[in-house]
Amino acid sequence: MPFLYVRVVRAKDLPCKDGSENCNYYVEAKVGNFRRITRHLNNKASLEWNQVFTFSKDLNHAYNLEVAVKNKDCTKEETAGVVLFDLNEIPDRVPPDSPLAPQWYRLEDRQGNIVGEVMLAVWIGTQADEAFPEAWHFDTASISDGGLVNLRSKVYVSPKLWYVRVNVIEALDLQPSDKTRFPEVFVKVVLGNQALRTKISQNRAMNHMWNEDLMFVAAEPFEDQVVITVEDKVGPNNDVVMGKVAISLQNVEKRLDCKTMKSKWYDLEKTEASDHNVQKKKKKKELNLSSRIHLRICLEGGYHVLNESTNYSSDLRPTAKQLWEPSIGVLELGILGAQGLTSMKTKDGRGTTNAYCVAKYGQKWIRTRTVVDSFTPKWNEQYTWEVFEPCTVITIGVFDNCQLQGGEKTAITRDSVIGKVRIRLSTLESDKVYIHSYPLIVLDSSGLKKMGELQLALRFTCLSLLSMLNIYLQPLLPKMHYLHPLSVPQLDMLRHHSMQIVSMRLGRAEPPLRREVVEYMLDVGSHMWSMRRSKVNFFRIIGSLKGLIAAVKWFNSICNWKFPVLTVMIHILVAILVLFPELILPSIFLNLFFIGIWKYRWKPRHPPYMDTQLSLADVVPCDELGEEFDTFPTSQPPHIVKLRYDRLRSVAGRIQMVVGDLAAQGERIQSLLSWRDPRATAVFLIFCLIAATVLYVIPMRVVALLTGFYILRHPSLRQEVPSVIFNFFRRLPAKPDCLL
Repeated sequence: MPFLYVRVVRAKDLPCKDGSENCNYYVEAKVGNFRRITRHLNNKASLEWNQVFTFSKDLNHAYNLEVAVKNKDCTKEETAGVVLFDLNEIPDRVPPDSPLAPQWYRLEDRQGNIVGEVMLAVWIGTQADEAFPEAWHFDTASISDGGLVNLRSKVYVSPKLWYVRVNVIEALDLQPSDKTRFPEVFVKVVLGNQALRTKISQNRAMNHMWNEDLMFVAAEPFEDQVVITVEDKVGPNNDVVMGKVAISLQNVEKRLDCKTMKSKWYDLEKTEASDHNVQKKKKKKELNLSSRIHLRICLEGGYHVLNESTNYSSDLRPTAKQLWEPSIGVLELGILGAQGLTSMKTKDGRGTTNAYCVAKYGQKWIRTRTVVDSFTPKWNEQYTWEVFEPCTVITIGVFDNCQLQGGEKTAITRDSVIGKVRIRLSTLESDKVYIHSYPLIVLDSSGLKKMGELQLALRFTCLSLLSMLNIYLQPLLPKMHYLHPLSVPQLDMLRHHSMQIVSMRLGRAEPPLRREVVEYMLDVGSHMWSMRRSKVNFFRIIGSLKGLIAAVKWFNSICNWKFPVLTVMIHILVAILVLFPELILPSIFLNLFFIGIWKYRWKPRHPPYMDTQLSLADVVPCDELGEEFDTFPTSQPPHIVKLRYDRLRSVAGRIQMVVGDLAAQGERIQSLLSWRDPRATAVFLIFCLIAATVLYVIPMRVVALLTGFYILRHPSLRQEVPSVIFNFFRRLPAKPDCLL
């Protein structure tokens, strides 16, 4: 995208009518109907602005650039002097050329007299110019100074996250506050906003043992301490602190593998009141040397800290940089523009949208500049990431900037969501440029909305094909996830805390990447219950079994002789495979090879994106959408909650019946040898004895051939009633009759 750049450096020898040295000067750059002004300077002796303005060449219909120095203190804000530039004569500059050196230009008043000089640099460049991020764009004239900071494009880096493992082993010589009862002792560990506790010790003496692992998440730089308290559960909601110790994470060792770390003893600090008269005053702390706690604390560098959904993670590397493998490629993303964006708010009685993009891959977040008041914004910004794992996902979101007016009210206003796109890198061919427009779709409580289209350019460059193929053979997660796996509830809890830490840290940047933006990009609410998602997952299971179901139907048609010629050919094929069993596996793999070659012509030409039909987003009832986007805990009136609860009970009842039927089939198989039905078990054992004798006498090939021909027999030789085996199996006992 070509831009006209104007750098205003300084001015000198400017006149002032009243002879004062404190004239209020500023510079105005104007191209056609677009203008930008510098800040105002009151000191005539030091007129230095050093500001850069940009004007889009696509919007310029004028022939001249006018740079005027004006004095605001004059009665009618008179112009001190003007410099004119012919736009056709302005030089081009393309990086990596050095920046254009500013020059002194003479200022002329209306009569053509020289009234001073101004130092300027004017050139034609693109958004790749190093001055572009700091430039004041032509479309920001109506933005207040407090909101200008939220316009610029920025690159953010997620904080480095560590798992903190606290192994609570034992505590010695604890002094209970009430010696007339057996203490119910547990250990509470707090790290920032995270708090976990051990089970209550079963020991009734002064020494207590737990040997429990508690997992937390911490981010560099480490700001919080691990606070460990030993407490006695005296009664409901009444826990008495028996001792306390605070440990700085700066002093905690880092573990990169599964080796056992050294444990340490820590003295517990006890808080006591000195006497009854000063009990209401501040409690003093004294070191109780007789009470100690045995801990093993380490920072786990061998795990990958999950801070996004595992279904579309953008990074799977371990925390410790020493364990990283070399990168296998480079991902280049070009955010070109958007079309047909909907109006997100009203200004001066008309709709407007101030759109910007956020892209997230790995630890690197990028934010484009905000294009003000445009339904067809153009960014044309390019960013790159190193790729360490091809089976990862890049997420690009579009938002409406509501922070451009500055002030405290703006800080409370949330940026509105326009839509997002996810692209899996493994669906991209190497060294191929994909340029495509992706629909921006938002699903909220009011229904499905298309907010516009986002045009992207993508290229994934593979550095080594062998390294790429080797990645597909390696474990998806670091080894520690398999050597010392974390439980599913632990991972869910840690993921939630990780998301909170990332959103808090990025919200402290300048300009901040707002909390609602980070949570939308990380899909924080994806774990919440949704009737729509449950239906989607059910139909996904059916879709994954679609091929198997089609194969069963095809085989059933062969057995029923719907295609006699094909059935005869299958008879011949069965005879060949039985007589030459070494051809079975080669035939299967060769068949799969030809199926894959046949489907190549239907290969997707563009990376897949949000599918509204797969998501059932266009047919979901409004009541289910209201339930999906409800707050947690709910904010709906009781009668709505009752309706949803009754509907959930109905669905859960049907699921319960299906699970019960599956359990019954498994119990019937177990009952074959359990003698729960003595006659059925005796019949099965006699059958097993006869089958073993027959299979020992008759060659296996003959048995297989006869079995195949029996299955493929003509319909005239079949019965309409179920088979003997099916009838026998259905009569086997299950355990539903034993349930209450």
